[in-house]
Amino acid sequence: MFSNQKKSKFTNEISKEQNRISAGTIITGDIEAKGGFRIEGTLKGTLKTSGKVVISKGGFIQGNLDCQNADFEGKFLGKLIIHETLTLRSSAIIEGEVIAGKLAIEPGAAFNASCEMKGALKNVKKDEQKQNERSA
Repeated sequence: MFSNQKKSKFTNEISKEQNRISAGTIITGDIEAKGGFRIEGTLKGTLKTSGKVVISKGGFIQGNLDCQNADFEGKFLGKLIIHETLTLRSSAIIEGEVIAGKLAIEPGAAFNASCEMKGALKNVKKDEQKQNERSA
């Protein structure tokens, strides 16, 4: 009984850990982790994590990113899969394909991507039919 509580607490602590790719660092390859990431350098490859990813102004990812939340100030080229919220600051530059739960874009950000929103989907055609039936 007590070991289960310790195990879940340990798992939560791992996901709160912060990884960092410093400015001037270039990594080529795939990364899979449970903790969050702060990217100030360059990643060419795939990053998959259940944590939050922050890309600083000088940060750049070319490839795929799959994470819970992301906060961009830097550049991205490739495919983004954000399960919750993607936040683009005014200096962000995004090109490629985006799948996100929620999207927040500050004025000045460059967003040149196809975008698919996941989450609470509303069927527009059914809502329009209901409105037309009510007004008839």
